[in-house]
Amino acid sequence: MKGLVIKNTGSWYTVRTDDGRTIESKIKGNFRLKGIRSTNPVAVGDVVQITVNQEGTAFITDIEDRRNYIIRRSQNLSKQSHILAANVDQAFLVVTLRYPETSTTFIDRFLASAEAYDVPVVLVFNKTDLLNDDDRHLLEMMTTLYENIGYRYFAISAANNEGVDTLMPIMKDKITLLSGNSGVGKSTLINLILPEANLRTAEISDAHNTGMHTTTFSEMLQLPCGGYLIDTPGIKGFGSFDMEPEEITSYFPEIFRFSKNCRFSNCTHTHEPGCAVLDAIEKHYIAQSRYQSYLSMLADKDENKYREAY
Repeated sequence: MKGLVIKNTGSWYTVRTDDGRTIESKIKGNFRLKGIRSTNPVAVGDVVQITVNQEGTAFITDIEDRRNYIIRRSQNLSKQSHILAANVDQAFLVVTLRYPETSTTFIDRFLASAEAYDVPVVLVFNKTDLLNDDDRHLLEMMTTLYENIGYRYFAISAANNEGVDTLMPIMKDKITLLSGNSGVGKSTLINLILPEANLRTAEISDAHNTGMHTTTFSEMLQLPCGGYLIDTPGIKGFGSFDMEPEEITSYFPEIFRFSKNCRFSNCTHTHEPGCAVLDAIEKHYIAQSRYQSYLSMLADKDENKYREAY
């Protein structure tokens, strides 16, 4: 029997079958032996085959090939990955300039990973109601930066329900992954889009200006306009996984464009003579923040790097 994984609570997966039933399912014992180096070999959004048992639960026996997924390095196991969701049409990365501050390195790592696995990303700048004049100037600079690279963005205040309606048309009939640091307002946003979801929200920690986890598992929520919204737990860092240094350039579109003019085909854009990327940085065609993010991903081969909060 075929079904769609709509919730992952750790050892159990909720599968919605083609005939509309929801069945709590587990992975069959030998399933983990198939060489999937992941802390969650089955992810929300996966299409799976299940075998129902006498108790009314089921075993997941196979996963259909994924068309894409969002993956990051597991925070606890350097040799394993964690799949946030599979088979998505787009990802909304919710970021905040304040309360808490989302680092540009985190944003860029998420974008690069999405580029690697063919997931379009829309940047959603939340909590605009909390910004002062200097913050608003920074917001304008950041949105201009990412828009010029080719990323779509929206500036909203979920707390005040400002701008949220602009997101609805591009979610219609699509599977949208919602991700971001803890505390950026994902649950507040979902409660506006789907009031019946009634998700718990948490205050920001004053001591560190960081968010506290309110979502503890991934879940696919059906939208009234058609399509699904995938809610995921807030993530602190975004370590890249299974990326070779020579590949990383192609996941930064503006760096990749200039790299075609480098003198050496194997240029790392760090020190080589005739490097068109270094020249573009010097001339401000490439943002310093983006280049620093690129360098941080090059350094991920250092096995301790992924443990840091980017």
